[in-house]
Amino acid sequence: MQKTVAVAELGERFRAVFEEVAEDHLSYVVTRGQSPEAVLVPYGEFQRLVKNSDEAMLRRFDEVRARIRERTASFSEEDIAAARAELPA
Repeated sequence: MQKTVAVAELGERFRAVFEEVAEDHLSYVVTRGQSPEAVLVPYGEFQRLVKNSDEAMLRRFDEVRARIRERTASFSEEDIAAARAELPA
C-alpha cells in the first residue's frame, strides 16, 4: 500500500509516518504542492530496488560486451595493432 503526505505535513507527523514505513512496511510519496518529489520506502524495499537496478545494469553491460565480441570477432591481431598505431599518443 502507498500513501501520500505533503512535505509540510511530514514535518509535523514525521515520527508517525516513519513508524508506518519502518514497522508497517508502507510507502509514502512526499509531495510539494501537488507534485511528487520523493518517496519513503522500507529499507528492505530500497535494498531490493537497488539490487534489481544493479542486476539490470550488469545484464546490459554483458549484452554490450557480447555485441562487441560479435562485431570484432573477425579482427586479426594485425588489424588491432594497425588501429592502435593510428591512435594519438
